[in-house]
Amino acid sequence: MENGAARPAPAVIVAIDGPSGTGKSSTSKAVAAKLGLSYLDTGAQYRAITWWMVTNGIDITDPTAIAAVAGKPEIISGTDPSAPAITVDGTDVAGPIRTQEVTSKVSAVSAVPEVRARITELQRSIAAAAELGIVVEGRDIGTTVLPDADLKIFLTASPEARASRRSGELKGADVHSTREALLKRDAADSSRKTSPLAKADDAVEVDTSDLTLQQVIECVVTLVEEKRAAK
Repeated sequence: MENGAARPAPAVIVAIDGPSGTGKSSTSKAVAAKLGLSYLDTGAQYRAITWWMVTNGIDITDPTAIAAVAGKPEIISGTDPSAPAITVDGTDVAGPIRTQEVTSKVSAVSAVPEVRARITELQRSIAAAAELGIVVEGRDIGTTVLPDADLKIFLTASPEARASRRSGELKGADVHSTREALLKRDAADSSRKTSPLAKADDAVEVDTSDLTLQQVIECVVTLVEEKRAAK
């Protein structure tokens, strides 16, 4: 507390889960920025470890090979929502982890239990260190990583809405093939044995199909403010 200032808002941990193309990242970053919270993109961490595996020639089709080196790369995630940085062994990988090569391999790497254990531990330590609270977005945050989060939100949208958004992000991508790729990734993430993509029982579901990004942000900000007021 500074100079007798008003009591700061209680720290709040917000878990935002859901499949790709639901507006998860844009919403999470905007909500964190608006409320002065830290922000963590857990998908970027899985992309980072996948990028490291690809760069170091690890056989992505061999879970044993992946498991053997899961503890090697040093992954550091920045938590500033306006500029979320991520480095692997000191190298800035914010750009390289978004390539199609990494995107096509991240589900296979993410399914390896040793990888999930390593990244989950990293995510929990980052959340615990966020003094003012944090918005953590991913696929298993409310169910596995932070089951005691103050607020859990599960974003959904129709496959068509998600494909249209994602193809807009990937300039010039074909909506039909983007939709097929999204559904394939959903199936892989939802059926994996370790921490599958799933909605927590106590999560608030928000269907973003017919909402603008601004409407989704306002909805989530309201939910967080209500949770803070109740603390």
